[in-house]
This record gives sequence, C-alpha cells and structure tokens, in this order.
Amino acid sequence: MIAKSLKGRSAAMDPGIWSKLPPELLELILSFLPLKTLLNLRSTCKHFKSLVFSPSFISKYSSASLFSSFFLLSHPQCYSNFPLYDTIRGAWRKLALPLSFLPPSAAQFNLLSSCNGLFCFSLPSSSSFLVCNLLAKSSRSIQFPFFPFAFEMLTLVSTPHGYKIFLLCSKFSSNYAFVYDSKVHSWRQFDGFQPLLADNFHKEGASFNGSLYFATPEPFSVVCFDLENGKWENLDTEMPRELTFVRLVSNTDEGKLYMVGGIGRNGISRSMKLWEMGDGGNWVEVERLPELMCRKFMSVCYHNYEHVYCFWHQDMICVCCHTWPEILYCKVSRRTWHWIPKCPSIPDKWSCGFRWFSFVPDLYTLA
Repeated sequence: MIAKSLKGRSAAMDPGIWSKLPPELLELILSFLPLKTLLNLRSTCKHFKSLVFSPSFISKYSSASLFSSFFLLSHPQCYSNFPLYDTIRGAWRKLALPLSFLPPSAAQFNLLSSCNGLFCFSLPSSSSFLVCNLLAKSSRSIQFPFFPFAFEMLTLVSTPHGYKIFLLCSKFSSNYAFVYDSKVHSWRQFDGFQPLLADNFHKEGASFNGSLYFATPEPFSVVCFDLENGKWENLDTEMPRELTFVRLVSNTDEGKLYMVGGIGRNGISRSMKLWEMGDGGNWVEVERLPELMCRKFMSVCYHNYEHVYCFWHQDMICVCCHTWPEILYCKVSRRTWHWIPKCPSIPDKWSCGFRWFSFVPDLYTLA
C-alpha cells in the first residue's frame, strides 16, 4: 500500500516541505557532512556561510564529526610537501603548503611547533614567525622581538583566547624567556632559567596547568615556567633512580603530565619506562617498553639521547629520534607499544633531520 503511494511520487525533494525544516534540525543534519563537503557548502549562499561559523553549529559539528588526525613529518628535503600519516585510516598522504601563506621574501622556512590545528614556522629571511591554520586558510606573521634573534625550545601553546609562543633566547651574557600572546599581539620578556637547558636542543615544553614543564640535564630535575607571570620554579619531586635521559609530555585535554625516561648506568639505557605525575606530585610508573622494542629504539639513537623527543597525539605518547624515520608510540588507554613504519616515499639516503608533529585539523582555530 505504502509502496504504491510512493511509486508515483517524484524522487526530487519537495521544496514546500524542506523549506519548512526547523533551523535546529537543519544544523544537526549538516553537522554530519564530511569536512570537504562542508567547506564547499560555504560558497552556495550567505546563510550557509554564516551558519558554518555560528557558535551553535560549531558546538554540534565538533561533537558529531570524526576528523582524521595525522602525524606530519618535516625534513630539510621535504620543503613545502610534508608526508602525513592518517592515524585513523592507517594510510600515508601528502600535505602541500600553499605558497600564498608565505611572504614574497620567504626563501626558506622551518616548521617548529604545532598545536590545536595550528603550525608555527620560522622565516629567517624576513625575521619573523608564521602561525597558520591550513584548513581554515588563515595565517599571521609575527616579527622577531629584535634582530639578530637566536632562539631555542620554541613551544606553541593553545589558550582559551588564542595561543602563546614561548622561546628561550641568549642575549648578550644572559638568558631570557620571551612569550608572545595572540590576544594582545605582543611579546613579553622575562628572565631565563639558569643554567641553560642545553640538553634540550629542539625540544618543546610540556603544557600543564598554565605552565610549561622542562627536564633539566643531569642531575635530572623538573622545572616549570608560568606563562602568565613569567616565574620559574623547581619542582620538589623525587626522580626515579638510574635515569639516563628524561623527556616530558602532557595530555592537555585531561590535565595529565607524563615522563619518558631511560633506565641504565654510565649513560647506557637498558630499559625505558613511562611515568605519570600523581596527585601528590610524585612520579607513578605506568608502563615499561618491551625488551625487543627497547633494543631497537636504543640502537636507532645509538645511545645519543639528545636526538630523542616526545609529543602527545590523541591518547598516544610518541617517542621519536631525529636520526630515524619511524615513530614509537604508547597507546596510553591500552598500555600497549607500537611502531609506525617508515613512509614509503622517503628515500633511504635520508639519514637524519626527521621531525614529527601532531596534526589534528581544526576549522575554527584562528591564527
């Protein structure tokens, strides 16, 4: 009976019916569209363009959509094309950096940090940084505080009202910390930490409770820098014994701080462990890297731990080495360890300079 009544009807959507669809129901339906389709939808009419950026739609879309998330590889030979590993589909892709983002004078650029869908590049030829959201096609050029400007440990940090850029700079005979705040578009200068965190070349701070946390060289300890008032503090916490190297990483969504460290003697690691900062400020062991995987990782970095760095990516603590094109990661919720294999498009002659970043596209993060 129903089949007969529908048989004679046109397959076309009746505008008399669909035009009366309640706005909140339309928003809910559109929130399930793939991201690419949603971006194309903006150009169809003014209503859809304003809808996509409305607070109510942003809330629905962020909760309903399943974005892909990626590991992005930066290498001196990549230039503007970055290999991407899709962590949801388990497939390799490539990301081309649109040259329209770059100033005409930018003959060279280096990817330094990523956070919340944003990337931070340095543009040495124009004495500036470039923060951009490739998905939203937005960018901002930020001039160095002064020139010449030598810096290290640059860290891009997401804040409720934008983002901040932290870095250390050796100026004259002193060490200074600089913080850029996107809310006021200006730099602030603070005293640095003495002695210099020299063992942390190319490392970033771990964002935790409004501060950045760093591990010092031997004797190992943890210090933090308050991004608001610019004060340094030594953490009064007992470190595990027989550490050979220490790296910190944080889960900002759940407010957790982790420590990855090698265990051994005379600078030779025999094992690698993962700890979590407990409520009392003490380190609680979470997991140990299996022996065979530990042997591979230690052989990869040749016990030269200056090349080891870590970052957080959606329930994964990633442990990488500048001299190796693979990623070792721990799935924190399952407490299991895995390797992500080498990208097939990377030539075998590339022997160093590998730098991995977390990339979780976010349409609504503004540069």
